[in-house]
Amino acid sequence: MSRQLPVAGPAEVRAAALRDLGADRRAVAGVVLVNGLASAAGLAAPWLLGRIIDTIRAGGGLGTVDRLAFATLVFTVVQTVLSWWVLKIGYRFGERTAARVRERFLSRALALPPREADHLPAGDLIARGSTDASLVASTLRSAVPEVLVALMHALFLIVAVLLLDLRLGLCGLICLLGAGAAVRWYLRRARPAYLAVAATGADLADAVVSTAKGARTVELLGLERRRSEVTESAVARARTARLDALWLRTVLFPWVDVSLALPVVGVLLVGGALYADNLVSLGVVVTATVYLRQLVGPLDTLMLWIEQLQGAGASYARVEGLADVPEPQPAVPARELGDRIQVHDAHFSYTGARDVLRGIDLLVQPGERLAIVGTSGAGKSTLARLLAGLDRPRTGSVTIGGTPVADLPPEQLREHVVLITQDHHVFHDTVRDNLLIAKPDATDEELYAALDAVGRRGELDTEVGTDLDDAAAQQLSLARVVLADPHTLILDEATALLDPKTARRTEQSLAGVLRGRTVIAIAHRLQTAHDADRIAVMEDGRLVELGTHDELVSAGGVYGQLWRAWHGDPAER
Repeated sequence: MSRQLPVAGPAEVRAAALRDLGADRRAVAGVVLVNGLASAAGLAAPWLLGRIIDTIRAGGGLGTVDRLAFATLVFTVVQTVLSWWVLKIGYRFGERTAARVRERFLSRALALPPREADHLPAGDLIARGSTDASLVASTLRSAVPEVLVALMHALFLIVAVLLLDLRLGLCGLICLLGAGAAVRWYLRRARPAYLAVAATGADLADAVVSTAKGARTVELLGLERRRSEVTESAVARARTARLDALWLRTVLFPWVDVSLALPVVGVLLVGGALYADNLVSLGVVVTATVYLRQLVGPLDTLMLWIEQLQGAGASYARVEGLADVPEPQPAVPARELGDRIQVHDAHFSYTGARDVLRGIDLLVQPGERLAIVGTSGAGKSTLARLLAGLDRPRTGSVTIGGTPVADLPPEQLREHVVLITQDHHVFHDTVRDNLLIAKPDATDEELYAALDAVGRRGELDTEVGTDLDDAAAQQLSLARVVLADPHTLILDEATALLDPKTARRTEQSLAGVLRGRTVIAIAHRLQTAHDADRIAVMEDGRLVELGTHDELVSAGGVYGQLWRAWHGDPAER
């Protein structure tokens, strides 16, 4: 049963963001320093404009006005150059940080143990690695430089207008209280709303992925309508969540737009009254008005980013949430294990409510060919997962040489046991790189020998991809097994999706791989069981019979009935 992936809390997101900022502190310091210079240069032009107005009113000469105007031009050019420079530094920082976020997520995803990864919702994991990671990356590329630029520019303007005239500065700040109240109202509701948007989007992706993955089963069982209803329900929930988030924006932005216009109006009214009483000069009123008018730009930028950062923050929480997936205890490499596999009184449950395996006792000797048979739902594939170490028994044990299989480090486990199913993956890369996954230090001679063992020919540098046919892809998977060189192979429907001719060709390739190894085969065709050294018969989660083909047919039990139903003639072996 799949379980929900965790979501990082606000404190964890802040800690991750601080780590990402600290990892490139020189760039952050550069952004702050250059942006401070740009903001300081930007304050000069309004102040010089006020000086020009007061100089003209005082009857100053044209030369003085020209010098002030030229200084205004110089400071404007300096501000423009510094602003371009700070954005360049910031965007480069954003690209590096976005790469770190993606690499960190990928490393955590690849580090998940198979028994954990198998129980995680695939759609949610895909959404976090694609949609959420992309949103975080794009935000880091743009938000850090633009928010820092806007924030510092706003602070410089506020300080400047307060120093210019405290009364006018306080008037402007009081008029901004409406925008602050709107932002506070929005922030209290935004995080859960955007987490709901991301979660419902992941549910929709999971519904699509599971439907696509099980398309054949859906078609075979006539479940198209049910799957359509599931998908439509997921679409409806995603739409509702997005509309809820949109409603928050429709309240925030109109209120903020009105609030940002109030400081200019307030300062003009108060400044006009003060000027009429000769308490301030006209130049001071104009300078304060220009400062507050300029304040609208950075505050508007901050408002836009406050809205976008909520969505990015929710995505950041989902990306970082992968760190909260419980990590297994570090496995200690065992010494010489031997090749004997033993299952003792094993019970297993996927949900904890009902055991699907009950009291399994089984001893597999080195070099033995064991077939596991039974009707659908008897527990064959579940037992295979326990033998391969992908799951751990609820009670009892599954051991190799006395060491629990599930406790072995992945590298050592795969040297002993490999599970081969009908599922196989070929990366869009060369044949060589597809094979080196199993043995990174393999030589070209070893790679060619592995391909020969499974009956495949071709150059190692040939590009392969998702267009590879099932038989060729299965051969590459088997070649990886040859390179891994485990002593035990567990086969579960390894050729179930292939047509009879291709399946026969693949089984011939398998023969070369299986030679000299312990083989445990989940037998869906009883001919496979007939050729095995022993046969284990599963029924309703229990091991009910164990013996050779002849012994079990003669006993007339469950296997004997299956054989007669399949073959029709019990005398024909």
